[in-house]
Amino acid sequence: MSLRICILETDVLRPELVEQYQGYGRMFEQLFARQPIAAEFSTYNVMSGDYPADDLKFDAYLVTGSKADSFGSDPWIQTLKTYLLKRYELGDKLIGVCFGHQLLALLLGGKTERAIQGWGVGTHRYTLAEQTPWMTPAVEDLTLLISHQDQVTALPANATVIASSDFCQYAAYHINHQVLCFQGHPEFIHDYSRALLDLRQQHLGEQVYQKGVASLDQQHHGVTVAEWMMRFVAHKPDAATS
Repeated sequence: MSLRICILETDVLRPELVEQYQGYGRMFEQLFARQPIAAEFSTYNVMSGDYPADDLKFDAYLVTGSKADSFGSDPWIQTLKTYLLKRYELGDKLIGVCFGHQLLALLLGGKTERAIQGWGVGTHRYTLAEQTPWMTPAVEDLTLLISHQDQVTALPANATVIASSDFCQYAAYHINHQVLCFQGHPEFIHDYSRALLDLRQQHLGEQVYQKGVASLDQQHHGVTVAEWMMRFVAHKPDAATS
């Protein structure tokens, strides 16, 4: 039986990228198709006010990345925060990526702000802080494609760090068996990351741009993280102690 995942899309791609990549919802669908756990996906663009009907049931809700700031005052962000808090209080499982990672931390008692470290781009490596039953297949450290200038600077009180680096202290976390978040983008592929870098070259500055481009020679664990996410959703808290 397939897991049912609701993708809450929090951005629209740049016009130059839409034809090839369509949107974050589509990118996540393509990613999850490469991992072994059966799942079905429904995508709703919450920037345009699109949400699932109340009578639809999902096993988890995934909040995508966005050009917007998670601490922004845009009306659609406030609507999304209200929606996600309701889902959390109902006990639904929530997954956050980049903007989603930051928004859920902010919503549940943490802090998110513009990072003093500046832009994080390209391929980034993290140290894993713990292993849980759903972190299968296991890896020694975690490598993901990233693109962010904001970071979580304080976690919610009940959150547990999964991955960190000197550049990004709270790169991944979970809250019990209900919330799982990653700063990195498992759904990105190298070509998309390169396209973003090229579009932002002037804004990033030559040093950050060149370092980001050079880092794209490294592989990343996007498909592994996708499997972790689906195992997290499928995991039954009473079936194990972790």
